Amino acid sequence: MTSSARLLGGTLATAGRSLRAWRRVPCGPTVFAAMGVAEILLHADDITRTLGMDWLPSASLCVAVLDRLFPGAPPGEPVRVLLWCTGRGELDALPRRTSWVWKAALPDRAHSAR
Repeated sequence: MTSSARLLGGTLATAGRSLRAWRRVPCGPTVFAAMGVAEILLHADDITRTLGMDWLPSASLCVAVLDRLFPGAPPGEPVRVLLWCTGRGELDALPRRTSWVWKAALPDRAHSAR
C-alpha cells in the first residue's frame, strides 16, 4: 500500500495541471488522484478482509473519493458508504450493489448551457 501511495503521489507531483489521463473519458489530475486513492483503499480493504486483519480505510480519504467519484452517494459513515458504492458492503435498508460506475468526468463548465 505504501509503495502504491508513493507511486501515485510522485505521479501527481510531477504531472502538469493540463495533462489528461484516459479512463473511459479524459481525466484531469483531481479525478486521476481520486481514482488512484480509491483503488488503493478498496483493494487494501479487499486484501485485509481476506487475511482477517482489522483495518479500515481512512474516513477523510473516503469522503474525498465519494465527493469526487460518487456525487450521488447516500449520506452516512464514509467508509461504509464507499464500500456500499463499490458493491463491498451493506448500507442500512439499501440493497447491496451488484454493479457500479464512478463518475470520472465532470461537465465541461466552459461550454455549459447554463
